[in-house]
Amino acid sequence: MRSSIPTFGELLADTRESAVHLEMRDDYGSNPRLEAWRRGQRVDWNDRESWWHPFHQTISDAVSRGVSIRRARVVSEPVSEYIRWEHYSTEANIIAGEEVRWLPRSQATDVLLPANDFWLFDGNLLRVHHFAGDGSHVTDELSTDTETLKLCGQAFEAVWQRAIPHSEYRI
Repeated sequence: MRSSIPTFGELLADTRESAVHLEMRDDYGSNPRLEAWRRGQRVDWNDRESWWHPFHQTISDAVSRGVSIRRARVVSEPVSEYIRWEHYSTEANIIAGEEVRWLPRSQATDVLLPANDFWLFDGNLLRVHHFAGDGSHVTDELSTDTETLKLCGQAFEAVWQRAIPHSEYRI
Protein backbone atom coordinates (compact mmCIF):
# COMPACT_ATOMS: atom_id res chain seq x y z
CA MET A 1 0.00 0.00 0.00
CA ARG A 2 1.43 3.38 -1.01
CA SER A 3 1.71 6.07 1.61
CA SER A 4 -0.32 9.22 1.06
CA ILE A 5 2.80 11.24 1.92
CA PRO A 6 4.81 12.20 -1.17
CA THR A 7 8.23 10.59 -1.45
CA PHE A 8 11.35 12.54 -0.60
CA GLY A 9 12.12 12.74 -4.33
CA GLU A 10 8.71 14.22 -5.06
CA LEU A 11 9.06 16.78 -2.29
CA LEU A 12 12.54 17.77 -3.41
CA ALA A 13 11.40 18.02 -7.04
CA ASP A 14 8.92 20.70 -5.94
CA THR A 15 11.54 22.56 -3.90
CA ARG A 16 12.76 25.82 -5.42
CA GLU A 17 15.27 27.32 -2.98
CA SER A 18 16.30 25.23 0.00
CA ALA A 19 16.01 21.94 1.80
CA VAL A 20 17.47 21.46 5.26
CA HIS A 21 17.73 18.23 7.19
CA LEU A 22 18.28 17.91 10.94
CA GLU A 23 19.38 14.53 12.30
CA MET A 24 19.68 13.92 16.02
CA ARG A 25 19.88 10.17 16.58
CA ASP A 26 23.07 8.21 17.24
CA ASP A 27 21.71 5.09 15.56
CA TYR A 28 19.28 4.56 12.70
CA GLY A 29 19.24 0.76 12.64
CA SER A 30 21.08 -1.52 10.29
CA ASN A 31 21.26 -1.49 6.51
CA PRO A 32 23.29 -3.41 3.89
CA ARG A 33 25.86 -0.62 3.41
CA LEU A 34 26.50 -0.40 7.17
CA GLU A 35 26.86 -4.18 7.37
CA ALA A 36 29.36 -4.17 4.47
CA TRP A 37 31.36 -1.44 6.23
CA ARG A 38 31.35 -3.52 9.43
CA ARG A 39 32.84 -6.38 7.41
CA GLY A 40 35.66 -4.07 6.33
CA GLN A 41 34.40 -3.22 2.86
CA ARG A 42 35.21 0.32 1.79
CA VAL A 43 33.84 2.43 -1.04
CA ASP A 44 36.01 3.34 -3.99
CA TRP A 45 34.90 6.95 -4.22
CA ASN A 46 36.49 7.18 -7.68
CA ASP A 47 34.14 4.43 -8.93
CA ARG A 48 30.95 6.49 -8.72
CA GLU A 49 28.87 3.85 -10.50
CA SER A 50 29.52 1.40 -7.64
CA TRP A 51 27.99 3.61 -4.92
CA TRP A 52 25.81 6.25 -6.63
CA HIS A 53 22.15 5.64 -5.74
CA PRO A 54 18.91 7.30 -6.89
CA PHE A 55 18.99 9.38 -3.69
CA HIS A 56 22.31 10.92 -4.72
CA GLN A 57 20.95 11.70 -8.17
CA THR A 58 17.89 13.34 -6.64
CA ILE A 59 20.15 15.57 -4.52
CA SER A 60 22.44 16.33 -7.45
CA ASP A 61 19.51 17.23 -9.70
CA ALA A 62 18.10 19.63 -7.10
CA VAL A 63 21.47 21.29 -6.53
CA SER A 64 21.84 21.67 -10.31
CA ARG A 65 18.51 23.56 -10.29
CA GLY A 66 19.93 25.94 -7.67
CA VAL A 67 18.45 24.37 -4.54
CA SER A 68 20.66 24.71 -1.48
CA ILE A 69 20.72 21.45 0.49
CA ARG A 70 22.13 21.47 4.00
CA ARG A 71 22.26 18.64 6.54
CA ALA A 72 23.17 19.08 10.20
CA ARG A 73 23.78 16.22 12.59
CA VAL A 74 23.74 16.49 16.37
CA VAL A 75 25.84 13.62 17.72
CA SER A 76 26.95 12.22 21.04
CA GLU A 77 30.67 11.91 21.68
CA PRO A 78 32.42 9.61 21.70
CA VAL A 79 30.43 8.75 18.59
CA SER A 80 28.52 5.50 18.13
CA GLU A 81 29.58 2.92 15.58
CA TYR A 82 26.68 4.01 13.41
CA ILE A 83 27.85 7.65 13.44
CA ARG A 84 31.41 6.51 12.65
CA TRP A 85 30.05 4.75 9.56
CA GLU A 86 27.78 7.68 8.72
CA HIS A 87 30.74 10.07 8.88
CA TYR A 88 32.62 7.81 6.48
CA SER A 89 29.69 7.48 4.06
CA THR A 90 28.90 11.21 4.10
CA GLU A 91 31.40 11.57 1.28
CA ALA A 92 28.59 10.47 -1.03
CA ASN A 93 26.34 13.29 0.23
CA ILE A 94 29.11 15.82 -0.32
CA ILE A 95 29.80 14.58 -3.85
CA ALA A 96 26.07 14.77 -4.60
CA GLY A 97 26.09 18.44 -3.58
CA GLU A 98 24.94 18.59 0.04
CA GLU A 99 26.63 20.72 2.65
CA VAL A 100 26.96 18.71 5.87
CA ARG A 101 27.91 19.83 9.37
CA TRP A 102 28.27 18.06 12.71
CA LEU A 103 27.48 19.40 16.17
CA PRO A 104 28.61 17.54 19.28
CA ARG A 105 25.56 17.14 21.52
CA SER A 106 27.52 18.66 24.42
CA GLN A 107 27.55 21.97 22.50
CA ALA A 108 23.77 21.96 21.98
CA THR A 109 22.57 22.09 25.58
CA ASP A 110 21.15 25.58 25.24
CA VAL A 111 19.56 25.01 21.81
CA LEU A 112 15.84 24.28 21.69
CA LEU A 113 15.54 21.17 19.49
CA PRO A 114 12.42 19.38 18.28
CA ALA A 115 11.97 15.78 19.38
CA ASN A 116 12.18 14.38 15.84
CA ASP A 117 14.44 14.51 12.82
CA PHE A 118 13.04 16.43 9.87
CA TRP A 119 13.44 17.87 6.39
CA LEU A 120 12.25 21.44 5.87
CA PHE A 121 11.54 22.34 2.25
CA ASP A 122 11.62 26.03 1.24
CA GLY A 123 10.78 26.92 4.82
CA ASN A 124 7.11 26.06 4.28
CA LEU A 125 6.76 22.27 4.29
CA LEU A 126 8.07 19.99 7.01
CA ARG A 127 8.58 16.24 6.66
CA VAL A 128 8.96 14.81 10.17
CA HIS A 129 10.58 11.39 10.64
CA HIS A 130 9.44 9.06 13.41
CA PHE A 131 11.74 6.26 14.55
CA ALA A 132 11.42 3.30 16.91
CA GLY A 133 13.77 2.95 19.86
CA ASP A 134 16.03 0.64 17.87
CA GLY A 135 16.50 3.30 15.18
CA SER A 136 14.24 1.74 12.60
CA HIS A 137 12.02 4.08 10.62
CA VAL A 138 8.35 3.95 11.62
CA THR A 139 6.58 6.64 9.61
CA ASP A 140 6.75 10.20 8.32
CA GLU A 141 4.29 13.03 8.61
CA LEU A 142 3.95 16.36 6.83
CA SER A 143 3.24 19.68 8.49
CA THR A 144 2.60 23.20 7.31
CA ASP A 145 1.80 24.51 10.79
CA THR A 146 3.34 27.98 10.95
CA GLU A 147 4.62 27.67 14.53
CA THR A 148 6.13 24.23 13.91
CA LEU A 149 7.84 25.45 10.73
CA LYS A 150 9.26 28.41 12.63
CA LEU A 151 10.50 26.26 15.53
CA CYS A 152 12.16 23.72 13.25
CA GLY A 153 13.69 26.38 11.02
CA GLN A 154 15.15 28.20 14.02
CA ALA A 155 16.44 24.95 15.52
CA PHE A 156 18.18 24.01 12.30
CA GLU A 157 19.80 27.43 11.92
CA ALA A 158 20.99 27.42 15.55
CA VAL A 159 22.61 24.03 15.04
CA TRP A 160 24.05 25.03 11.65
CA GLN A 161 25.72 28.15 13.06
CA ARG A 162 27.56 26.13 15.73
CA ALA A 163 28.20 22.96 13.76
CA ILE A 164 31.54 21.90 12.32
CA PRO A 165 31.83 21.47 8.53
CA HIS A 166 32.18 17.82 7.52
CA SER A 167 35.71 18.30 6.18
CA GLU A 168 36.83 19.57 9.60
CA TYR A 169 34.91 17.24 11.93
CA ARG A 170 37.13 14.47 13.29
CA ILE A 171 35.77 11.42 14.99
